[in-house]
Amino acid sequence: MKILIDIGHPAHVHYFRNFYKIMARHGHEIMVTARDKEMTHELLQSYEIPFSSRGKGAAGAAGKLAYLLKGDAILLRKALSFKPDIFLSFSSPYAAQVSALLRKPHIALDDTEHAKLARLFYRPFSDVILSPESYRGSSGRKQIKFNSFLELCYLHPDYFTPDEKVLETLGVEKDEKFVLMRFVSWQANHDIGHQGLTLENKRMAIEAFSKYATVFISSEEPLPDDLQQYRLPAPAKKIHDVIYYASLLYGESGTMASEAAVLGTPAIFLNDTGLGYTDEEEKRYELVFNFSESAADQEASINRGIEALQTNADKWQEKRSALLDEKINLTDYLVWFVENYPQSMRKTYLE
Repeated sequence: MKILIDIGHPAHVHYFRNFYKIMARHGHEIMVTARDKEMTHELLQSYEIPFSSRGKGAAGAAGKLAYLLKGDAILLRKALSFKPDIFLSFSSPYAAQVSALLRKPHIALDDTEHAKLARLFYRPFSDVILSPESYRGSSGRKQIKFNSFLELCYLHPDYFTPDEKVLETLGVEKDEKFVLMRFVSWQANHDIGHQGLTLENKRMAIEAFSKYATVFISSEEPLPDDLQQYRLPAPAKKIHDVIYYASLLYGESGTMASEAAVLGTPAIFLNDTGLGYTDEEEKRYELVFNFSESAADQEASINRGIEALQTNADKWQEKRSALLDEKINLTDYLVWFVENYPQSMRKTYLE
């Protein structure tokens, strides 16, 4: 089988990297195309996954529309040369639209309910949409739900073993508490209308957490001079080791909040619209604590973070064990689904 995987964000590299290795071992031929966004290309290189770039994309409504046409053209040229049997992506409009032009199936992953604009451009052209059971609402007859979180594609214990050496990179001792704060750029389509934490409250959170732990910051946006001292010194490839050993994840990234949850690290997530999967990780497993972006919630989130820092770490690992007992290994499911497609649409997955 020939499979074309389109990647548009660093997180997508993690969704598909184990799938890529397994499918290659199974004898399938795979082409990876990737947008040049943040450390996407760097991650693919670090995992030794060959890829072809489809450019940097564009900002603004007009720029994004123009790039949609350009991205389709780039992907179409590559697909005509590769001749894939199936397309796979995380809600990529480019993969969806080109697959439709070539009359080949497109399997999309999607766990982001508020990405309504993106769905307008990929859903009509996709054959299957795979989403977690926690996904709010329905994407129609094309949607199939699985009992897992996307982060378990790469952070399931079958694939992830934390590297304690990252603590040396951070300059912290094994039992020393530290907080990872994550700030996003709010430039994605589904981020329109969001502002996130104010700079004043970021500083307030740093000051509050610093009384209980060492603080590190991972930020998509440049940090002001006074916060540069907190910049995370670890490379992008080691971020999950950092999250595993952290005492708290605090910030604006739903993906990182979920990564923390499946690794047994409590997470504070601030977002006005929320996400189905972080809702489940709060209500069922008490590993994520969701807050809006309101002034009152920003202050309350800091207080909740302090409470989490004062909680025994064993409690969080017990909650992680409960989560892992109930959720499937998502990479194994994805391998099964693609290799058995289209019959897999009508079959029940058995581990």
